[in-house]
Amino acid sequence: MNQKSKGAVVITGASTGVGRATALLLDKQGYQVFAVVRQSKDGELIKLNSSGNLTPIIFDVTKIEQIKSAAEIVASAVGEKGLLGLINNAGILVDGPLEYLSLDELRWQFEVNVIGQVAVTQTFLPMIRQAKGRIINIGSVSGKISSPFFSALCASKFALEALNDALRMELHPWGIEVILIEPGSIASTAPDKVEVSLQKKLANMSPTAKAMYGDIYKFSLEQLIKSNRMGMLPEEVASVIQKALETIKPKTRYFVSKEKLMLSFLMLLAKILPDRVCDAIQLQELELKN
Repeated sequence: MNQKSKGAVVITGASTGVGRATALLLDKQGYQVFAVVRQSKDGELIKLNSSGNLTPIIFDVTKIEQIKSAAEIVASAVGEKGLLGLINNAGILVDGPLEYLSLDELRWQFEVNVIGQVAVTQTFLPMIRQAKGRIINIGSVSGKISSPFFSALCASKFALEALNDALRMELHPWGIEVILIEPGSIASTAPDKVEVSLQKKLANMSPTAKAMYGDIYKFSLEQLIKSNRMGMLPEEVASVIQKALETIKPKTRYFVSKEKLMLSFLMLLAKILPDRVCDAIQLQELELKN
């Protein structure tokens, strides 16, 4: 490892968005960065845009053998110094009305967003313990407030919150910080992917499902796309991740959003107002209220 390095970090989901921005920022700041991507072309591209010291690692968070092989590469590179940080950023969005969401789609949402995070964490944890490092999980405001047509995503992010909190307490005896980053809308390539996914899902909907949900589902996804296009830059979230990695006494959670005050207010309302009142607020926004 480069003697001038601040320490080694592994970042999953580094091909685009927050993961890529974080990998490049930490590389620039002098960390030994292992940027996890699924395709070699993405690895080549992020390497090209880095200082030259960044190391792309190719694996899929749903493939345990690939994770273990990557961990061996990282362990060989960092030696006894271990891993200063593990940033679990990989994730996907599965959307659609729950009534017509296939069980395979639901399982895949959890396989990537929940099981995959646990698999990566378990595999790299011995190296984190060596360095008394930190685990930073990238959650979402969706882990606080559930929304119609995003049940699978919200459920996976709620689950990640629970895992994060339990792990934080379990690793306390070793002084290992477990931190959750909760971003709101982020301006990245995600809206383009959602737009393509929307058109595909609408095309594949049965006539019955389309008649029941088509218009409002389309409206809901269009609102998400619009919100994300106006969201925070990935680099802004990356700066918060760096802060969580470096602060001597970090917060357990960092809520990051352009709409921080509004979302904080909505989350407060969700805690104190009856469920049906909170439902009415969302239903009105989605033009579903009778």
